[in-house]
Amino acid sequence: MSSEQTRLLADTLARLFRDLGKTQAALSDGWNDALWRRLDEMGLPLLLVPEAQGGIGGTLDDALVVARAVGAFAVALPVGEAMLAHRVAARCGLELAHDGAAIGLATSATGVLDRGDDGSLLFTGTLHGVPWGRHLKQVLAVVEHEGRHRLAALPLEGAVCREAQSPAGEPRDRLLFDRVAAATAPCPADVAHGLVYLSALWRVGQMAGAMHTLLQRTVDHARDRVQFGKPIGSFQAVQQQLALFGTETAAVACAAQAAFRSAARGEAHFEIAAAKLRANLAVETATAVAHQVHGAIGFTREHDLRHFTQRLLSWRSEFGNDRHWSEALGQAVISRGVDTFWADLTARGDAAAMELA
Repeated sequence: MSSEQTRLLADTLARLFRDLGKTQAALSDGWNDALWRRLDEMGLPLLLVPEAQGGIGGTLDDALVVARAVGAFAVALPVGEAMLAHRVAARCGLELAHDGAAIGLATSATGVLDRGDDGSLLFTGTLHGVPWGRHLKQVLAVVEHEGRHRLAALPLEGAVCREAQSPAGEPRDRLLFDRVAAATAPCPADVAHGLVYLSALWRVGQMAGAMHTLLQRTVDHARDRVQFGKPIGSFQAVQQQLALFGTETAAVACAAQAAFRSAARGEAHFEIAAAKLRANLAVETATAVAHQVHGAIGFTREHDLRHFTQRLLSWRSEFGNDRHWSEALGQAVISRGVDTFWADLTARGDAAAMELA
């Protein structure tokens, strides 16, 4: 997309989420069908599918705009999960019927594929912690078969759903399958191993958007809340905490932009790992300062502050917690050798700068 189209997308999503966006807790069944239908009409689930395959042909740079908006408005829908599922299916040449129903992506699967009497492939196993599992029509998962990876599209009507939820109240369900017919396609190794990185990348974008909104609301509250005859934002201790919060928010925004930009160019495991770790580490400061400044009211269920802080705390552990990504980065440095670390790091930055020039 051009820069003008990107701005148009951001403005459109902001208006749409303001008009139709509701948090999960505000809906009787936890599913905002009106908003989902509007997003589907926009073709948003197909944003990352090439035009030749019936999609919009957007890039991961465009996906960052969507991720930030979803995080900034605490949208309780599997927008990114559907976008990534369609992207992976297109990469593997697996055709999916697009009828407006939500499609998800599982990054943790245990099970096997075996042949039925008619020669079709049947899946028996479990998909763990599937975002929005109970609301999906089908879910994609990578399964090994005869020594190779295959991408399997599994219909939810043949699954048993063990409902669970994240600390933010979003569905993270366990799906059990018993010899359920699966549409499959060969899955390249880089796609199979990159699922968790793609999912982590999306979470980083959401975290950047959520932190931006959380900072804005916290600053506004500090300006409006009067204590001892003065706005609490005029107290030096509060100003220092807000400055720290702002620094962390800016760092996550930069990390997200760098990681999405690198991923749009090609393999970006190092950048994604660094961005997810940086975002994870910022969550503690962001949530703590927000609640400290808001005081007791921020802990009530009626106040919407929790829709941002609880999501940030949940996303911190999803698709790789602090330890996971610290170890991933450490292993990457060790495998290349300590002496080459700085040269490798600057080479990545130089490559990005060359493309922007």
